[in-house]
Amino acid sequence: MKNMNSLALLVSLIVLVGFPILFLFVSLYTGDWRYLMWSLPPSFLAGFTGLILTLQAIKKEKSLSK
Repeated sequence: MKNMNSLALLVSLIVLVGFPILFLFVSLYTGDWRYLMWSLPPSFLAGFTGLILTLQAIKKEKSLSK
């Protein structure tokens, strides 16, 4: 299960950081900043939710292995 937790951690970090950066480049290219503004709340909600759940699963896994 450790591989799945590390994959979930990677995915949540990509959603949290990668998607806003992607939409920043789209906004810079088009000049329409609404792309960035409308992408921030869903990215942060999904990224932080995934990050919190993944860190809890990793913490639980570490406590069970002791």
